[in-house]
Amino acid sequence: MLRVGLTGGIGAGKSTVSKILSELGAVIVDADLIAREVVEPGTPGLAALVEAFGDGILSEDGSLNRPALASLAFADDTSRGTLNGILHPLIGTRTMEQISSAPSDAVLVQDIPLLVEGSMAPAFNLVVIVYVDEEERVRRLVGSRGMPESDARARIAAQANDDQRRAVADVWLDNSGEPGSLDDVVRDLWANRLVPFEKNLREGTVVRALPELTPADPSWPAQAERIIGRLSLASGDRALRIDHIGSTAVPGLDAKDVIDIQITVEHLGVADDLAEDLAAAGFPRIEHIVADDPKPSYLGGETDPAVWAKRIHGSADPGRRANIHIRVDGWPGQQFAILFRDWLRADPSARAEYAELKVKAAESAAGIDDYASAIDAYLGVKTPWFDAAFHRAWEWAEKSGWSL
Repeated sequence: MLRVGLTGGIGAGKSTVSKILSELGAVIVDADLIAREVVEPGTPGLAALVEAFGDGILSEDGSLNRPALASLAFADDTSRGTLNGILHPLIGTRTMEQISSAPSDAVLVQDIPLLVEGSMAPAFNLVVIVYVDEEERVRRLVGSRGMPESDARARIAAQANDDQRRAVADVWLDNSGEPGSLDDVVRDLWANRLVPFEKNLREGTVVRALPELTPADPSWPAQAERIIGRLSLASGDRALRIDHIGSTAVPGLDAKDVIDIQITVEHLGVADDLAEDLAAAGFPRIEHIVADDPKPSYLGGETDPAVWAKRIHGSADPGRRANIHIRVDGWPGQQFAILFRDWLRADPSARAEYAELKVKAAESAAGIDDYASAIDAYLGVKTPWFDAAFHRAWEWAEKSGWSL
């Protein structure tokens, strides 16, 4: 299933987004609702809270008095840690029960207030952040929830800040407008990203696009880091290293809007072992590609095709195309991918030369609607240049003292 993490600061309006997605067909797992379930009267959770914070957190009818608990639990880091130590295991168990009961083709949305604080973003195929600036959230919490301003500010201060949320956000939903202003945005997200993403994930389909250049995007490295986080979680210690490579890793270089990532492994058997886990993370294997073109293409010792073998996966997310190259540690393709990136970063003339080449390659593919034919035309211009670039990059490495 497609797993989507939904979060945002308290008072940002996650419940509004969650409600719309539920109406559209998403399966919602709401951490707040689960948190209420596990502390209902008679539960072990409520008993543990009373033991930790005292009878003063109970209402007259024996239910949890949440404002009273909040005033104690959010007073300092120690108290907050005690609260989390009680609730998180109980919430986790109930959450897994609900996830296990969801259909295999579900778009499963987990509404988690502390997703960022808990470093949980890599566990999701997509993370959606609902944003409202701090002062507006304070106003809403005081006005609509009747929360004392001091409590509202304490709750906000205890959560992640906007920069931390942006770092993990695949989708940023600004909910600062009037009620209802976000509805169409959420519906568009559902129809044009979440639904096709789930279908691609289920069918093992990689999203492809014609080779068209876009202006350099300064957010590409941050997007790559989010992908690397997911790949790292899926790969565990089977990955020796994971690197952002390719043109999107070179600041200021126009490129196809495709993030290239390299996973370095000990041998190709490890790459094959990773296939299922990477597919579940949102990156199905591209079966027909099993090697890079040897460089240089003319005969020479380094052109042994066996040492240019690799595996490659691609993104199933229509909103973020990516290529995941899996190469063996020390093989020429693995080394050159990192070397080429670093050479272009360090050598302005090589970078400008490559940028000009990419423009010509894109022009050669312009007007070709078939993906395979367009890529062939694009690579037909670029590939011969790499024969010389391979040696030039290694010459730069020797002169500069570069090493992996």
